[in-house]
Amino acid sequence: MGVRTRYTILYGAMILVTGLGLIAIIGAFGSRRTSQAHVGNTPAPAAEQIERLQQQLASADEAHSRQLLLGVVTGLVVTLLLSLLLGRLLAGRVLKPLRVLTAATRRISADNLHERLAVGGPADEVKALADTIDELLARLEESFAAQRRFVADASHELRTPLATMRASLDVAMAKPGPVPAETTVLSDRIRAELDRVDRLLEGFLLLARAQHGALDDRSAVSLGALAGDALRASGSALPVYADLDADVVTRGNPVLLARLVENVIDNAVRHNVPGGWVRVSVAAADPSEARLVVESSGPVLDPARVAELGRPFQRLGTERTGSGTGLGLSIVAAVASAHGGTVSLFALPAGGLRVTVTLPLAVAVPA
Repeated sequence: MGVRTRYTILYGAMILVTGLGLIAIIGAFGSRRTSQAHVGNTPAPAAEQIERLQQQLASADEAHSRQLLLGVVTGLVVTLLLSLLLGRLLAGRVLKPLRVLTAATRRISADNLHERLAVGGPADEVKALADTIDELLARLEESFAAQRRFVADASHELRTPLATMRASLDVAMAKPGPVPAETTVLSDRIRAELDRVDRLLEGFLLLARAQHGALDDRSAVSLGALAGDALRASGSALPVYADLDADVVTRGNPVLLARLVENVIDNAVRHNVPGGWVRVSVAAADPSEARLVVESSGPVLDPARVAELGRPFQRLGTERTGSGTGLGLSIVAAVASAHGGTVSLFALPAGGLRVTVTLPLAVAVPA
């Protein structure tokens, strides 16, 4: 029950209680009762005439009381109905500023935290609430800006030592003279770990960028074309069954959307089994929704826990460990959410996983 309905019922209940009190007062003071005259030694004809008159007066008083009660009850019912109607109108008018505040607050997201409600008018409770929300938005904007600055600074500060370590390793291996086999093996192992850390750092930065709403350079992007590019780049030897509609277009950041599609397909290839398969489809689910579905064979997964794969560093069993960073599907979920989409995971009964990504469908196809 909404606030408007509760206010309407409250107004109606107040009028009803007041009306019942009014009926009680009218009943106490408005009714009249005819007194019986003492006929005593009055002659019989006169006594009969007096009795008839008293009966007529009693009937008239009773009819008057019934008419008065009927009129009061009718007036109470009409007043109650009018009070409910006017109460609903007045409650709607009183709550209109709150509805405006709610609608304006819903329009503000991580992409437009700079906007404010800026409610004018008298310094009442509604304006105090709006000013409090504006102060909260200012703090949120400052917090998001600080997080984005941290992401940008971390990108530079953390990549620099990695590049220095890789350059030092290259210099050490490029020195003249024979290099011991153990040193070469150690160098290759360190280089592989540096590459893994580099991929992990890139995944962290991409995840933070998607979660903090840093979606600049939005444009129309073909999901079918992205899926085709990702399949060619994967270089998978597994059988791939593709049904890609290049006319299915969404709108967003091309780099993040490309990473979303690459991660879904890479996850299907990386966590497959020998002799397995991959099926990729891109289609328009309805006039407003674009859908990317990637199915793959693989080990049997627990259906009750498969949703955990969308969290960072979540794997179901040792069969899903490997050279990955553990951020693939969490990046997919974050990018989809930042674009107003969703990701659903379903464990196939025979083994493997189905990943369904839905995104808002754009109107125009890019040239």
